[in-house]
Amino acid sequence: MRFAAPLLEARLVRRRQRFLADVELAGGGTATAHCPNTGSMLGCQAPGARVFLSESTSPGRRYPLTWELVEAPGGTLVGINTARTNRLVAEALDDGVVTELRGCSGRRAEVPVPGGDGRLDFLLERPGTSPYYLEVKNVTAAVEEGLARFPDAVSERATRHVRTLAALRSRGYGAGLLFCVQRADVQAVAPADDIDPAYGAALREAAASGVDVLAYGADVTPAGIVVRRPLPVRL
Repeated sequence: MRFAAPLLEARLVRRRQRFLADVELAGGGTATAHCPNTGSMLGCQAPGARVFLSESTSPGRRYPLTWELVEAPGGTLVGINTARTNRLVAEALDDGVVTELRGCSGRRAEVPVPGGDGRLDFLLERPGTSPYYLEVKNVTAAVEEGLARFPDAVSERATRHVRTLAALRSRGYGAGLLFCVQRADVQAVAPADDIDPAYGAALREAAASGVDVLAYGADVTPAGIVVRRPLPVRL
């Protein structure tokens, strides 16, 4: 995924009200940008951090700037726009990067859960096998010795998704969870048990029941973001 236009560089003043960020523009002046990430953004919102913003030309936008990237301690760029995550994974699926899911003959997005409430990110069709439900989670949380963790805040929704996948697997469907890691300094992913122990427990139960737990890392630059490599998941 390449950005449609060059990103604007700025320095973060503060993130506020979850959906807004005040920045100092590299060319001078200040602005308020939309923050498209509802998580805690652990390790990714330090005042003074270098950030990169996209700019919308839509006349109806109250905040034309959108926060896309942040430079984490150590210089690694992190993609924080969760609205782009499913597109990144869709491109990886199309390009055959996700080796475990190659050979899909079709894909639908935002599909209802059969016989239940809610939706999951993708439904994949694979010849000769049952339909495969895939949920995607964006990972940006602070890295310690190459280990990224999810979630960065208590997430009942994420836990519910994991349990839904386990229930689908028990009914004979294929089911998987894919962590999309938008930073290049990660060597492995693990559940953040100290932050949300219920999620960690649900993830391990789902994996034991046959749900695939995958992780793929992305290269992040101001020009674009590309999912490139598999990462181990430490359960």
